[in-house]
Formats: sequence, C-alpha cells, structure tokens
Amino acid sequence: MTRYAIRPMSTPSLAPIAALAAALAVAAPSAARAGPSEPATPAADSDVSGSELAEGEQSEGKLPGGVRAMIDAALETGDAGQVRTVLSLARKTHPDGKAEIDAIEKGWKTRQAEAARLAREEKARKIQEAGLFDLWSGEGQLGGFQSSGNSDNVGLSAGLKLKRQGQDWSHALRANADYQRSNGVTSREQFLFAYEPRYQIKDELFFYGLAQYERNALQGFTGRYAVSGGVGYQVADRDDLKLSVKAGPALRLTDFEEGENETRLAALFGFDFDWQIADRLALTQDANMVAETGGTATVIVDSTRTTLNLVTGLDAKVSDRLRSRVSYAVDYDSKPPAGKVSTDTVTRLTLVYDF
Repeated sequence: MTRYAIRPMSTPSLAPIAALAAALAVAAPSAARAGPSEPATPAADSDVSGSELAEGEQSEGKLPGGVRAMIDAALETGDAGQVRTVLSLARKTHPDGKAEIDAIEKGWKTRQAEAARLAREEKARKIQEAGLFDLWSGEGQLGGFQSSGNSDNVGLSAGLKLKRQGQDWSHALRANADYQRSNGVTSREQFLFAYEPRYQIKDELFFYGLAQYERNALQGFTGRYAVSGGVGYQVADRDDLKLSVKAGPALRLTDFEEGENETRLAALFGFDFDWQIADRLALTQDANMVAETGGTATVIVDSTRTTLNLVTGLDAKVSDRLRSRVSYAVDYDSKPPAGKVSTDTVTRLTLVYDF
C-alpha cells in the first residue's frame, strides 16, 4: 500500500496578494465539486470576527477560509493600497461573498478613521503642552562652493534651517553664510537671515509674514532689510510632492556701499517646491522675487528695481540623518550698482545633517 505523509503547511513567504491568488485557485475546484443537491458548507473559520464587522452587520459565511486568511494578512500590513487590491480581487472571484467583504471593509475603514482621530488628538495635546523650545526640527549644512559672475572663486558655505510646526501656527528660521579670503583679502562675504511665521487658515490657505536681512558686498550693498506679509496657497501637499505659493506687499531698505540708501515699497512673490524623486533622491526649489515700485517719477523710469533669488537643490540620502546636496543659486538685480553685473550664480556642494 502506498503511504502518503501529511505535513503541516508552512506559512507562505509571498505577499498577501500573491498568496490570495493561490488560495483562489484552490478554492475554485472545491466549489465546482460541490453538487447542486449538496451545497458546500462554509468553513468554521470563514466567519467574520466581531472586530472586523461594522456594528449591526452579520456574517454570511460565503468566503473560503484561505481567502479570508489572506484578507486578514493584508489588513495586518496596514497598507491601504494592498488592502484595497486584495478586497477587490476577492469581490471579483467570490461575488457571493460581497456582503461579507463589504462588512470587512466597512469595519476596517471605521478603525482607520478612529486611529486617525486619536492621532490628531494626541498631536494637538502634545502641541498644547509643548514649551517654547519644543517641537523644533531642522537641518544644518556645511560645504564648499564655486561662483561665477562678480567673482570666480572657491570658498566655504554654511547654512541652518529651523522649523516649529504647531496646530495652526508654524515658524521658520533660515540662515546662510558664504565667506572667502584670497591672498589675505576677503573676496566674498554674503550673509542672509530670514524669519517667516505662518498661520493656517484652511487646509490649503495661509497667511504669512517675512522679515529678512541680507549682506552682499559683491552686489554692492552692506545691508538690505525687507519685511512682507500676505497670503499663500498650498497647491500640492503629498508625501512625495509639495508646492506652495505666496504673494504680498513688502517694504525694503537698502544700504549701498556707495551712493544714497533706498527705501522702497515692493511686491513679493515666492514659491517653495519639494519633490521626492526616489526613496533616496529629492529635488528642492525655493524662489523669492521682489519687484519694487518707483518712489518718484524719475524712479519709475530709471530706478525701478527687480531682484530674484532662486535656489535649486538636489539631495541624495546617505543615512537616516545625513544627506549630500548639490545646489545652484541665482541672485539677480535688474539695476546693480555701478561696476557690478546683474546676475550672480553660486554652485554649492554640502553635507546636510537633519535633527
């Protein structure tokens, strides 16, 4: 007599979707063998547990045990896309179990919504209890740069970004410094400090304020102060893509190395773009453009000034906290001081540390 050894089936190592397909292939012939006068009896483990059913729903026991096991495996992953795919396949292959699948999905969505609500409440509680120096995150960078335009040199660059995200308010601080000495002479000295608070009106709409200080001897000014306020809109806010735009009036004071100082009314336009190209590769784009108005009739014709600061960066993730960054910055002034050119460019190679 031929003997057959029955061995326990090992847990499949494939993803729930692949395992579901195998379970469906096994379940289909079993259903075909059940005659019309002998309807197949549902397996005991095909009943939907109370935790999976929405309140008031009853299980009809239409799903084979293997299919239900694969649905449970997908639910345990917490991956919403995978859960939807598995449930969709189960509906197509087992239309008689649609009510049971709908109950499972309803219960899952209810639990997801409850978990999201609890997470929001916990976040709000932490924000309310946080002190002045809590909830800050940021990045620091250090590296070198190569410049063209008013200077063709290599030097050092350092930067710092800090952000505090609250319930409705957020605060952002940004500082950059480029410094170089050549043959005992300072050939580049550029500093920027900016503070920007935001108040979130709706999910996409916000008010912003901006206070900014710049120093750039290469462009002919020892100090440039700007204050602005206006409205902004979050065009896209996904995990892999973020885009916001803003606009508002501004007031700017410029202290030139030579000549009289200027105080001008202006309009500010800006955008902030972040794109997660791949798991370890991201593209960032920040721009601020300030177009000044003329204070007198002669200024309207001869002295209208537009400045543009454009920074594009490409980040490659080295570790959880360390990134390498290549950035390209363009500083444009439509009316530079005598002896200066309109456009400065800086290419920076830096290491960025997140904290």
